[in-house]
Amino acid sequence: MATAQVSDKLAEHRRDEFLKRKFKKIGIFLFWISGIINVLALTGAFYMLQIYDRALTSGSIPTLAALSVLAVGLYMFQGLFDTIRGQLMVRVGARFDKILAPIAHRVSVDMPRFGFSPSEALERGRDVDTVRNFLGSQGPGALFDLPWVPLYLLFVYFLHPVLGAVTLGGIAVLTLLTIITELKSRKLAKSAQQAGIVRNAIADSNARNAEVIRAMGFAGSAVGRFNHANDEHLVLQTRTNDIIGTFSAFSRVLRMLLQSSLLGLGAYFTIQGQMSAGAIIAVSVAAGRALAPIDLAIGNWKGVVAARQAFNRLRDTMVALDKGPQPLDLPAPSQSLSVEKITVASPGSGQVLLSEVGLHIAAGQALGIIGPSGGGKTTLIKAITGIWPTLRGSIRVDGAEINQWEEEKLGRHFGYLPQEVSLLDGSIIENISRFAPDRDGDKVVAAAREAGAHDLIVRLPNGYDTQLGPMGTALSAGQRQRIGLARALYDQPFIVVLDEPNAFLDAEGEAALNDAIRRIRKRGAIALVVAHRPSVLAEVDMIAVIQNGKLTGFGPKEQVLGGARSVADEPARRRAG
Repeated sequence: MATAQVSDKLAEHRRDEFLKRKFKKIGIFLFWISGIINVLALTGAFYMLQIYDRALTSGSIPTLAALSVLAVGLYMFQGLFDTIRGQLMVRVGARFDKILAPIAHRVSVDMPRFGFSPSEALERGRDVDTVRNFLGSQGPGALFDLPWVPLYLLFVYFLHPVLGAVTLGGIAVLTLLTIITELKSRKLAKSAQQAGIVRNAIADSNARNAEVIRAMGFAGSAVGRFNHANDEHLVLQTRTNDIIGTFSAFSRVLRMLLQSSLLGLGAYFTIQGQMSAGAIIAVSVAAGRALAPIDLAIGNWKGVVAARQAFNRLRDTMVALDKGPQPLDLPAPSQSLSVEKITVASPGSGQVLLSEVGLHIAAGQALGIIGPSGGGKTTLIKAITGIWPTLRGSIRVDGAEINQWEEEKLGRHFGYLPQEVSLLDGSIIENISRFAPDRDGDKVVAAAREAGAHDLIVRLPNGYDTQLGPMGTALSAGQRQRIGLARALYDQPFIVVLDEPNAFLDAEGEAALNDAIRRIRKRGAIALVVAHRPSVLAEVDMIAVIQNGKLTGFGPKEQVLGGARSVADEPARRRAG
């Protein structure tokens, strides 16, 4: 436990150091450029002070002209620096996106295999958009202006201490409103975001099962379920907006009331001879500028809260991908696959699905994995391929645990055909080559021929360049399975894992499948085949029987299947006796 805590702290430290290195210098520059902007924002106050107290009293047109030219120049510089800050914030957002969007997407790809819904996974990409959009809004400008509020407060104080005290009181009240807004909206905003994820998950599920919903006529129930989740989301969102909107309105009213009070008090002190007429306007302008960042921050508080929550989730995302040192490059596997007493639980529920399973497969062998539905066959496959983590035990390739390999490099030596074949939105050649940037056309054709898919591909109008559309829906289930098999066989991987590969195949497809298994063995590789139909076991030489999460049989095919038949025939022999 202590080791895990130390590891977490080290990961958090590396994560924070990464973010600091990337944005520390930019943050310092933005702080100082905001200081220049805020100093130049005093131009209006000084201009009013000089106009009323110098130009009007002297009646000098040259003085008025000189003051006006100077003010215009200072305003132009303020506008220039304000533009630079705004454009820089947009570019900071773009840089943030460029750095974190690939990391967030990588986590989104991994999350479903740990029990998260696709909507929860896609939320990481939306988090990047949320932070980037916030950085391009007025919110960051208000936050960078906040540290410079004392500058205006001092200016007002020097004009008259009482007016400075009143301005300070107004700032304190607005700050209190900001804190109350944060406390009241934080939990609601988080709940609204979670409700939004639930709503999006239902919408995604309905879209993916549109054919089933339409065929069996329960669209009304499906939409009603979405409406219920949407109503809950809207209630929470409305309450959050009400709180933020109410405090924002109060802050605007308070700001206007404070400025009017300052004008009234300024007039009183002027009548008393304690201030000049120009100082009244200068106080009003400076106080308004002092209150503006706080007022703007409250008005954009919804964006501030959303960006903060999104940023925190993205920081956790970086920890999730913090793998520490890269493992040493190991030689390409060529000898064996060993499963050593592994225990595997469902990532979603935590229920143990496989317990103390061990087996060893040598190069040139093919293992058929059989057993009743729900017994744990697919769980074993997901553990071997690294899709699901193991609770105990280890999986070794050529004697090395799979975590000693870099994920993508080991993946090149694996071919995997899942039960439900999902092809990516792209062309056939891209799918078979696994979207490799340096794909080899000869290897693509060779894999397609080995899977018995070449002839059906070239009969398509665009052949290997045929676009498959989302989830490969342009093809039939059998066609998708053959192309999925070709993808699994691409570049002759050492371990080929096939989960019910003949589920949608006709007799010709099954013949091609058995031929592919024979060739895998012939070239000295390993094939793992999950099967319910015995026809696909023709070319395997080893059998593993998985029942109720246990390995109940393992060995040569004739021995295991012969033993199973003997056990099955025993009741009949007893009755005959």
